[in-house]
Amino acid sequence: MSVDLIFRLIGMAVFAVAGGYVGNGLASYNPDQNMLYTITFTLVGALFGIVVTPYFTIRPIRGLRTLLSRLAAETLFSGMIGLVVGLIVAALLSFPLSLLPDPFGKILPFLGVLLFCYFGVALFVTRQTDVGNILSGFGGRREEGGGSNWAQSNRTLLLDTSVIIDGRVADVARTGFLPGTLLIPRFVLNELQYIADSPDGLRRARGRRGMEVLAELQKASSVVVRISDMDVEGVREVDDKLVILARQLKCPIVTNDYNLNRIAELQGVPILNVNELANAVKSVVLPGETFAINVIQEGKEVGQGVGYMEDGTMVVIENGNKFINREIPVTVTKVLQTAAGRMVFARPDLKD
Repeated sequence: MSVDLIFRLIGMAVFAVAGGYVGNGLASYNPDQNMLYTITFTLVGALFGIVVTPYFTIRPIRGLRTLLSRLAAETLFSGMIGLVVGLIVAALLSFPLSLLPDPFGKILPFLGVLLFCYFGVALFVTRQTDVGNILSGFGGRREEGGGSNWAQSNRTLLLDTSVIIDGRVADVARTGFLPGTLLIPRFVLNELQYIADSPDGLRRARGRRGMEVLAELQKASSVVVRISDMDVEGVREVDDKLVILARQLKCPIVTNDYNLNRIAELQGVPILNVNELANAVKSVVLPGETFAINVIQEGKEVGQGVGYMEDGTMVVIENGNKFINREIPVTVTKVLQTAAGRMVFARPDLKD
């Protein structure tokens, strides 16, 4: 039996009894219709109770749970500190305010509690980063050669399914280039599990790789990973849920999905694209530079050879097909930036 049905039955019983009392009271004006009034108002009360009860019992509780689930732990903690401080200030002022003549002595202490609690919560939530820095200092959370790291740990990064399967996010996070908490919503984890259970062998292998990457992230001492039950009601697609959740939490999404990247940018959600990071850290070469490279295969055009730099940048070598499986010096002639990454065109620099 669901909780919703239990509350409906309780509300039906309470309002049915209340309706019966009302009907019995109204029957005093017409004693001949006592039974009719009582039965009618009892049935009306029961119907009213079974329909209306969830709107002031279950629905507000669910709404409060949804609201709290969207708030970061640091925000909740700062709000609780602000509430306690507001109550203390209000308690200190309640005695002198109660000495005022009526009605001020009775009204102002209560208003003071509401006012100072509100200002306490608002102030501490607004300055939650500063509060965290102070608490971190008292708690000794200072790294060698640096100050408090609360501002970075307070940052939340949403992980997409594609970037977990890709696996490079684990290496990037371990280097410290993704400071903060890596948040993985439950619906992303469910999608990953669905992929891992796929009958398709390739999809199953990708899903299991994603599970292994998550295990590596959780074992890494320098990375904070949190799996949350946060969800977005009324939305089925995982990408749409991620975008809405990122807007609610005001945090970026870590992904390498091109479509999610575009959709999020259109809605003003910041994106951390692992592919863009990989392209940004590739070696920079200029036309005229010379370096050695191993030619490993033929190119698409006649006479071309193809090699790869240490960072994976493709190098297309003119007349390089006769140097396959050899390392030769080449001179850069052109650098081309494409959507897939950076391509370098070169020619052999061999002395006759």
